[in-house]
Amino acid sequence: MTPADATGSGGGAERFREFIAAKGLHMVAVEMPASTHSAEDAAAAIGCEVAQIAKALVFRGQASGDALLVIASGPNRVDEAKIATIAGESVEFPDAEFVRDATGFSIGGVPPFGHDRALRTLVDEDLVACSEIWAAAGTPRAVFRLSPDDLVKLSGGQVVAIH
Repeated sequence: MTPADATGSGGGAERFREFIAAKGLHMVAVEMPASTHSAEDAAAAIGCEVAQIAKALVFRGQASGDALLVIASGPNRVDEAKIATIAGESVEFPDAEFVRDATGFSIGGVPPFGHDRALRTLVDEDLVACSEIWAAAGTPRAVFRLSPDDLVKLSGGQVVAIH
């Protein structure tokens, strides 16, 4: 499946389900009846705290052009200066095409792992304090539940203070 296939209704979620199955993971990606595009929408649809939502934000290094994935707790705003210090270069929010090319998924549905290529990943330390978290599973309406330990392990992420 190409990245363009992941942008249709359900295509990204099915692709993510296939990734989970191929890795032998016991996680269930579900399509919600309401949008989970924003952290607030996701928390309302799921019935959890906004802090339990792991939102995936893709940045682009200004010098390298490399994608950097930041997985932030729902209510937290990312301090771009902190991220730049960790990344070793200034960062910027890219356009939707860059995100889709880097991850294989559209903005609002980017999961924390299972991308087309390995991405350097930073995980918000606030997520590690949650007993369970929820993340996008390929589309703006698909989500799945996982533990903070699984998030860090499966994403290969570095736990950092992002705000």
